[in-house]
Amino acid sequence: MTKAHFNSLYDQDFPYDKQGKFVKNKKSLSHNRIVTVVTPVYNAEKFLGKTIDSVINQSLQFENIEFILVDDCSTDSSRTILWDYAQRYDNIVVAFLKDNTGSPSTPRNIGIELATSEYICFLDADDWLKEDCLENLLAILTETGDDYAVGKTIKETSTGSKIVGEHQSCMERRSASPFSIPDMFHHMGSNAKIMKRQLLIDHNIRFPDMKYAEDKQFYMDVIIHSRTVSTTKHAISYLNRLDENGESLTKQTDIFEKMDTNLKVIEHIKKKNLPIEQEKMVLNRLYEFDFIIQLFNPAHFAKSKNKELYYAKFQEALDTAKNLGYDISENFFYPLSKTVYQLFQQGKFSSIEKLVIWNKKETKKQYIVKDNVPYMIVPFFKGTFRHIRVPMLAISSNEHLSAKRNNLEFQVFGDYTHQVNGLVFRNKQNVIEEYIFDFEVEDDGGTISFTATIPIKAFPSSAFEKFIRFDSFRKLGFVQPEQVQYATDIYSPYVKSSQSANSQLL
Repeated sequence: MTKAHFNSLYDQDFPYDKQGKFVKNKKSLSHNRIVTVVTPVYNAEKFLGKTIDSVINQSLQFENIEFILVDDCSTDSSRTILWDYAQRYDNIVVAFLKDNTGSPSTPRNIGIELATSEYICFLDADDWLKEDCLENLLAILTETGDDYAVGKTIKETSTGSKIVGEHQSCMERRSASPFSIPDMFHHMGSNAKIMKRQLLIDHNIRFPDMKYAEDKQFYMDVIIHSRTVSTTKHAISYLNRLDENGESLTKQTDIFEKMDTNLKVIEHIKKKNLPIEQEKMVLNRLYEFDFIIQLFNPAHFAKSKNKELYYAKFQEALDTAKNLGYDISENFFYPLSKTVYQLFQQGKFSSIEKLVIWNKKETKKQYIVKDNVPYMIVPFFKGTFRHIRVPMLAISSNEHLSAKRNNLEFQVFGDYTHQVNGLVFRNKQNVIEEYIFDFEVEDDGGTISFTATIPIKAFPSSAFEKFIRFDSFRKLGFVQPEQVQYATDIYSPYVKSSQSANSQLL
């Protein structure tokens, strides 16, 4: 079939089956392949070739890979590109759909049904893999027998790059319980993840038919049912967030549509009747990060002229928590989230608006430390909410510059002072390039001071991000001494609650 003839057969003459799909190279599906890569495709002509080539050029050797791409009735040249690759490689299996399904869920599920390999992973049509990504992940699962492994993912933007979900690539873990890893249920996209296909079959795990959060629910199901998992600092995948990538389906989705799908995910998790501590860990990701941090994101919340819709949607989320038997805010990691929650409970909606907008815009916040416990000062509040507990605060005390070395001195206050792992300089344009410096520690009656000696090397402030890494993967920037005051008599309700929230995650 020529390309011109193929393009002329879009709807009427193409030999679709009763389910409205035609599978090119279906006879090449074979249990002899090691891993299946599934990619949903819709109007992805700009980057599709790069995505496919990143799989073809894997160090694993392409003949070991079953590459299934499912075209969701593209209207650009994606189908022609797919047909051309399938003509050249018999292990590239392409399913062409007659009608557009409206989300990646159905194409991915078709890929699951067609797959024959022992292992499976998912790659979006505008993203790509580092050449040794699959080899690294497969080596880990082969060694451990774990159900699931995840590595490093880098988000590429027009202004630089960023590591996504550092909890899943901060260290080498093998055969760990997924519930032992803090933030494990965050960053549920199809990036640098691989799993046993049998896990999906045994537990009937599929992508739900939703326009948004379908990958969130899918990967939550995968992780919940995984007996043991591994994480690695390697196995890099790249998320394409470049300007020329255009508007993704996620960007086009209305914030309230997103919250409606998050409500469905909450109900889905509740029906599982997980052990209470496991349920708290999973649901906290939804309540705190989706229904507080994301819903009240100033990027859209501040601009809205109908904020009542936001409060009504948040109330819907809280209604789902009424029969849980525990206070969901006890598990919040960020005390600011708990403040928003409590202000909402007290009906102080205008205070919520002031707080979240100020928190986003104010770049030189003031802090107060009492008994080595740090608080953020909210200047327009009085009483209870004027001082909001922060988990950690780092104060850059002094920088000694000389011809031989740069000594950076800093103090750290908060819940993780004994879990500071290093001082990190990371290249903003190439986040793989980072330098980690050890330090000397001085504990003066609970006040923890650090001194890091940095060898001669140029670290332009505009090119390198400087932060403290603590609790294995969390990042903490510096504030200047003039932003901090010390007190002997302040009150905040967050001291105990913050500690209990953190203990739930450890």
